[in-house]
Amino acid sequence: LQLSAVKLAELHSDLKIQEKDELSWKKLKAEGLDEDGEKEAKLRRNLNVIMTKYGMNGKKDSQLVDTNYIKDGTESDTLDDPRLEKLWSKAKSSGKFSDEELDKLWREFKHHKEKIHEYNILLETVSRTEDIHKNVINPEENLVKEEILHNKHRELKDKLRSINQGFERLRKVSHQGYDSTSEFEEPRVIDLWDMAKSANFTEKELESFREELKHFEAKIEKHHHYQKQLEISHQKLKHIEGTGDKDHLNRNKEKYAMLEEKTKELGYKV
Repeated sequence: LQLSAVKLAELHSDLKIQEKDELSWKKLKAEGLDEDGEKEAKLRRNLNVIMTKYGMNGKKDSQLVDTNYIKDGTESDTLDDPRLEKLWSKAKSSGKFSDEELDKLWREFKHHKEKIHEYNILLETVSRTEDIHKNVINPEENLVKEEILHNKHRELKDKLRSINQGFERLRKVSHQGYDSTSEFEEPRVIDLWDMAKSANFTEKELESFREELKHFEAKIEKHHHYQKQLEISHQKLKHIEGTGDKDHLNRNKEKYAMLEEKTKELGYKV
């Protein structure tokens, strides 16, 4: 399994999160709180996504080799949506974006792809819950299932609205370029801020949330910085290994280990 330094750090972070989610699910199952198997299905799907993402599912060339938007002039990942692919192609060839802005835009496209994937998982879960609901005879249990379904449909509606808003934003940015006066830059933070503005927050609550988001965005940006530094350190290590300079190699191994640990630590936080 050939993975870059950044990918190894990301894999470690993803598996830690998966392990934590599985432990939580086991506790829920022991208490009888996952009767319809919804959470178990989501866990299986998430693990499958991780396996595919890092080329561990046994399928040739399934690994997404690099998370950057560009590699040797071509994307190293696909967006799985013709509308997104068309928008990205136009943005990339428009000349309106610097390399750094294209990198940022690619992260926005990938984030949107993940939102669509989450929506599809939830849609499948709701469909399965509705099938189970049809076979419920007990009136009390029926009321509980109806409440669960109601909440899930509301969640579906919210996710769909977020997807539509996100696509409109991508369309606007792809055609016009980035707005220098924009409040936030990171895709997840932009989503959270849009949701907050449409919620029933007071001005004081909104201002407080804005400050929290600024701190969160700073952590995400720091994580991206360390990912890039880790990749540079990895390339440097490979070069020094070929020179045979043991002292130089040991110093760089220490630096690499420090960067790897810092990248993992920040990965858990964001």
